[in-house]
Amino acid sequence: MITLSQRLRKKNDNGNAPVPRAPIRDRLLVKEAQEMSQLLPASCSVNYENENDLSKFTLIVQPTEGYWEGGTFKFEIVVTEEYNMVPPLVKCTTKLWHPNISETGEVCLSLLRRHSVDGMGWSPIRRLNDVVWGLHALFTDLLNFEDPLNVEAADQYRDSKEEFKAKVMEYVMHYAKE
Repeated sequence: MITLSQRLRKKNDNGNAPVPRAPIRDRLLVKEAQEMSQLLPASCSVNYENENDLSKFTLIVQPTEGYWEGGTFKFEIVVTEEYNMVPPLVKCTTKLWHPNISETGEVCLSLLRRHSVDGMGWSPIRRLNDVVWGLHALFTDLLNFEDPLNVEAADQYRDSKEEFKAKVMEYVMHYAKE
């Protein structure tokens, strides 16, 4: 049985340089970037640091309703070589007051977990578009005050929704205005 390495070695022996194949991740990213650009929520945009490297990009979410309305929130997304077997790495670079996003930028979203108790964690059938829509939903209907990452924000919401709203607005005014 001829292996890939033997086939490549054989081509080199004949003087023909082997044609390097694009990693699976890169082929998936080309397809998913096109899909993402067509299916982005209206309040989101994507910016690539380098148009030739689709594995690193910034998602910008500008909620049009809810507590965070009027803010601009940026998420750095890095797709590792192990994609699509592992979820992308996501960090919020805008400081905000949110029960599911820490003040240092960690994001609590079940589909970003490799192993999730609720069965909604990452699997190879998930796509970047799922991540984008999940992050977008954290500002609307996916708020989770029962299993928070920022316990203090969740407690404040339970104790006084008015104080929670005021603190959110304070963070939006200080950190999330463009």
